[in-house]
Amino acid sequence: MRHFPVHHDGVTIPVSRGGRGRPLVLCPGLNTTQADLHELTELLRRDHDLVTFDLRGHGLASAAEQYSFEAFLSDLVAVMAGLDLPSAPVLVGYSLGADLVVHYASEHPDTVAGLVLIDGANPVPEPFITESELPEFRTMWEELATQHEAERGTERQVLLTAREILDLNLEIDVVRSEILDRYRKTDCPITMVMSASMAGDSGEGRALRRNQNWRAGVERLVHERPHVSTSWLDADHRLVFTHAPQVARIIGSAWS
Repeated sequence: MRHFPVHHDGVTIPVSRGGRGRPLVLCPGLNTTQADLHELTELLRRDHDLVTFDLRGHGLASAAEQYSFEAFLSDLVAVMAGLDLPSAPVLVGYSLGADLVVHYASEHPDTVAGLVLIDGANPVPEPFITESELPEFRTMWEELATQHEAERGTERQVLLTAREILDLNLEIDVVRSEILDRYRKTDCPITMVMSASMAGDSGEGRALRRNQNWRAGVERLVHERPHVSTSWLDADHRLVFTHAPQVARIIGSAWS
């Protein structure tokens, strides 16, 4: 394993690289760190030259004055610019990270061999967060921010406030409403690994609506871009933690 920092935009991004094989760059999601993805990364390093990193305000990365989609995208751009890889890598993104790698690939098509999108970058037909659900999400992320307090100073820390997390999720809804345009600019092979019950498996109420919206977004994408390969796992949005071996096998089958 090799560890090195990337400095840009006033922040320090910690990068880790190890393993042998086809180069993969793994981009984490919101509220997710390299340490959280340990099981998946260890599996991927068996057959790939794997690069991982922490987004600003996450894990061992430094805090920042700005947390926005464009700011996180700039972290990915800086990491990619700081790598010396033998060939164009496959970009693997989880949740927000999936949206980031799609945007990166659409802007740098000649530098990417392919994409693996894990439960993100979904052109859902309806916003994930509706006006009536704002209080529910605000409470949920206030509780999450409180939990983050216990991890301050560790490799699993997340420095964002509840309001910053909420604002980012609202921004992600806007990003996904326009993401089909990004796919139209991306010709590399794409593999999606999606959760069948991303909002839980209660089968009723808001969870049912969110799950149906999630599946409808993928169907919308595949209808327009039939070359996109999709695998569904019987899991919720935490599939990278609960189903890491299955996720790793799908990635390996597509990019061994």
